[in-house]
Amino acid sequence: MTPPRYDRRDWKPGDGVFNAVAMAEYSLRVAERVGRLVDEGNFVVLLGGECSNLLGPAVALRRRGRFGVVYLDGHSDFRTVENSPYVGAAGGEALALVTGRGQSDLTDLDGLSPYVRDEDAALLGIREDDTDIAELREVGIATWRAAEIDAAAPGKVLERMEALDGFWVHLDVDILDAAVMPAVDSPDPGGIQHDQLRELLRPLLASEKCVGIDIGIFDPDLDPDGKYAAELTDTLVAALT
Repeated sequence: MTPPRYDRRDWKPGDGVFNAVAMAEYSLRVAERVGRLVDEGNFVVLLGGECSNLLGPAVALRRRGRFGVVYLDGHSDFRTVENSPYVGAAGGEALALVTGRGQSDLTDLDGLSPYVRDEDAALLGIREDDTDIAELREVGIATWRAAEIDAAAPGKVLERMEALDGFWVHLDVDILDAAVMPAVDSPDPGGIQHDQLRELLRPLLASEKCVGIDIGIFDPDLDPDGKYAAELTDTLVAALT
């Protein structure tokens, strides 16, 4: 599926999320495709783009019941006009949007807001200095900083998802430390390593409740010799098998 042009030429602070109209239309197209694949019993792998890729799967699954999201990301993506001077790129607001926070042309597609309830979301991988952690925990979104992810974390997440119809995994590869994954738009130190990501993903993706995963933010332009792509591919293949 061809996504809309990423165009912010006429955007200015206060205009809301840029590309919102095109993003909403595209998200509904993705939702139709993902929904058909899920209905056919397929495990869905959605590649490419930035964190707003989650909107399509979230809508598709909300149409079908009560589903959770496991949000693996180096950033909380919880920016709203309530906690920030203005919003802009949906990638910095994706978790807020799928939990019903933000402009209705993105949060209420098909009148389904919120696509994911706060108590059905889990966020893992944010850095120590993330400014939204207190708000996330206050509203009931289970949250682990990167340094807090241990061998018990996947089990605790799966317990949270057990009573639901299923869940989706969102993976922003900047959950990885900048030393091993610099080919992203916001590389930060303090992230996890490839072996930790494999051990985090394996039980989540193996769960019969997991219906799919989206993977984004990797930028091939920042990886001219393909080194980081190869390492990421090895990690994902190992986690999926």
